[in-house]
Amino acid sequence: MVLSRFLPKDEQFFAFFADAAANAAQAASVLATILAEGARDTEREVRHLRDLEHRGDEISHRIFSALHSTFVTPLDRDDIQHLASRIDDFVDLLEEIGKRYALFRIEAPTPLARQFAQILIEQGNAIVAAVPLLEKIAANAQQIRTQVLELHRLENEGDELLNTSLATLYDGVEDIPQLIHALRWRELYQLLEDASDAGEDIADVIEGMLITYA
Repeated sequence: MVLSRFLPKDEQFFAFFADAAANAAQAASVLATILAEGARDTEREVRHLRDLEHRGDEISHRIFSALHSTFVTPLDRDDIQHLASRIDDFVDLLEEIGKRYALFRIEAPTPLARQFAQILIEQGNAIVAAVPLLEKIAANAQQIRTQVLELHRLENEGDELLNTSLATLYDGVEDIPQLIHALRWRELYQLLEDASDAGEDIADVIEGMLITYA
């Protein structure tokens, strides 16, 4: 495979990654709209979130198709596959949260849910900031590390927020409807924390790339 070192590398993957990152950030923003105080037309926003999830799937499909048809890639094939999959997982979870929120017919979001939404927005922003820099990973290593650390920090905030939410979740529960309401919020809080974990998974993949290429 020495010859491959002298062949031009297909750079389209960086454009795909930038699209996937922007799509993820937009999905986080739409979820925040759903979980905002006084939110209106939740069903429309959930449909929007579903459309973004489908778009993320389409971008992932393009990446995987390109992997099969490209002889020389700018990054290791496993790295490309893992990054695409982790961004897709993040968007999948955001869509699942919106879908469950609508399914449960939650009348109003909690302050903790809005805090989770802000964490996810900030993770989306960090992903958008980091991913395009991968095209020149060695030159941009320090900037990329800054965003990786931010993703880790935000995931830690998500862990702490989950603990806070569970500590008092069942306080004041006195009947079956209240218990059902609390159980639904427990599921939503766990999904929100899972989404922040997925954001950190993206950071882990990028961190591995830094070790390899920077």
